[in-house]
Amino acid sequence: MFLGLMSGTSLDGLDIALCYFEPEYQLLHSRCFEFSDELKQRILPFMTSQPQSIDQMMILDRDLATFAAEAILIFLHDHRIDPKEVNAIGYHGQTLRHRPDEGCTLQAGNPHILAEMTGIDVIADFRRRDLAAGGEGAPLVPAFHHFLTEKMRRPFALLNLGGIANLSLFTSNGDIQGFDTGPANTLIDQWIYQHKGVHFDAEGAWAASGDINQPLLDALLDEPYFHRAAPKSTGRETFNLEWLNHKLADFDQLPPEDVQATLTELTAVTIADALKQAKLTHCQLILCGGGARNDHLIERLTAHLPDFTIISSDLLGWSADAMEAAAFAWLAWAFKNKKAGNIPAVTGAFGERRLGALFPA
Repeated sequence: MFLGLMSGTSLDGLDIALCYFEPEYQLLHSRCFEFSDELKQRILPFMTSQPQSIDQMMILDRDLATFAAEAILIFLHDHRIDPKEVNAIGYHGQTLRHRPDEGCTLQAGNPHILAEMTGIDVIADFRRRDLAAGGEGAPLVPAFHHFLTEKMRRPFALLNLGGIANLSLFTSNGDIQGFDTGPANTLIDQWIYQHKGVHFDAEGAWAASGDINQPLLDALLDEPYFHRAAPKSTGRETFNLEWLNHKLADFDQLPPEDVQATLTELTAVTIADALKQAKLTHCQLILCGGGARNDHLIERLTAHLPDFTIISSDLLGWSADAMEAAAFAWLAWAFKNKKAGNIPAVTGAFGERRLGALFPA
């Protein structure tokens, strides 16, 4: 069995998934360990343009790994599992900066500490090998989606609604595509926290109370990222409050709930546009990630994609909340079994690569 750990751009916490992959995928247990507000506030400046010291980064690197190790030990204890029964941990770490245009990405969370505290082999540092091979280093989840859905009839698509939205596209001719479409929850979450002091828009209720402002939506859609061809990936380096406030300069009288409604519409429109550009229609769109719980967002997606059957991955027996953590458990399994962890058509890498590095217990 393999453990997968994932904490994304939403900064809501650390997702843990315990999985089997042979003879087939089985999620045994999963849980999210929420980050404290104090830890979130220490991570956030590294994801924006605020200057931070190397000392602060080293301490954060240590503390994130300690948090992860303690969470794993609690998780295994609660399910009465001996750490010796776990083959390996797939540890994504916390992305502080992702700059594929410069061939760089940075994840914090010292895997040596994780191996030492848990007594389990750790596979980490997945993205940089793909970058070294000329790829974007993201998204990596489509390779797991391919493993998961090999026997499914095509075409179909999987949509991960985390902080950033990413698509895995499986066409009828056998091609696999995948890329980040843009923000999913990250701007929605940052905006509601600034105005309401809560970390997410439960069921999209606040957005549903506002009105979409078309001129603002047009200004948001003017972002060059949306017009770039794949392979492409993005994060808070582009989509943050500083970016949003710049776009809002001519809309300072707009009620905040209208901004929230427009940000939700931005997510829906950019996803729908990406699917249309990929010429995928009349097929199933399978949702996973925290945004799959945002009822208003799903309503807007449905409005823009009337030809699609939109369902949660939960209905197929794949936990929507645990999908990304399970993907990193799978990447650890792939590493141990000397299998490629990337799809070159998705990331743009020169070829298939075995991703990650071993940090032995």
